Amino acid sequence: MPPDLKVSVIMPVFNERDTLAEVVGQVVQQACVAELIAVDDHSTDGSREVLGELAAKYPYLRPLYHLENRGKGAALRTGIGHATGDVILFQDADLEYDPADYPRLIEPIGQGIADAVYGSRYIGQQGKREAYFGQYYANRFLTLFSNLLSGLALTDMETCYKAIRREIIQKITIEEDRFGVEPEVTAKLAALRARFVEVPISYTGRSHSAGKKIGWKDGIAAIGCILKYSRRPAR
Repeated sequence: MPPDLKVSVIMPVFNERDTLAEVVGQVVQQACVAELIAVDDHSTDGSREVLGELAAKYPYLRPLYHLENRGKGAALRTGIGHATGDVILFQDADLEYDPADYPRLIEPIGQGIADAVYGSRYIGQQGKREAYFGQYYANRFLTLFSNLLSGLALTDMETCYKAIRREIIQKITIEEDRFGVEPEVTAKLAALRARFVEVPISYTGRSHSAGKKIGWKDGIAAIGCILKYSRRPAR
């Protein structure tokens, strides 16, 4: 990987006060990170104040704030619009994903063999996989359905960890405000004939009682997004 490859991490934040400081601390420790753009999606639990404190501590942290709750897709859209790095990497604000996996995610782009690298929870032996029956099979079904329409051969389309060359991701317009952003981005990158690579990542799933926000309605919406964006060219 070229030593001067700059990575912009985009992190949507909504009511993650309990994990925010730890996640930010892990992200800024990664040598490849040039900036962490944290987009607070109108949190009501004090996350906004925590972000302000962390920004004073970490110069690479750039907090942005939504005036109303708009969803993960809207937060990613905001962050991407402000990113300056060579690579844009998506990061959740909980503790399910491990920033120590960044070098593995960035390497294929640095080698010039990928435009988009997805961190898969279902290949390799890097760590704990999806712990909950319903979530596991929903993710696998959505990935298979997405593959059928996009022509890809991914194992984990719904993964948070997506590292994408900035000039590629900024060619598309993200329309989805909620979790439909995952199949939307995948379909539009496929329409652009982006080169995909998957790498194994560590993962520790959490339940809804522990704060996981995606639900069955989002799964139904994801099916609609796969159909919607796989049937028309990317913008």
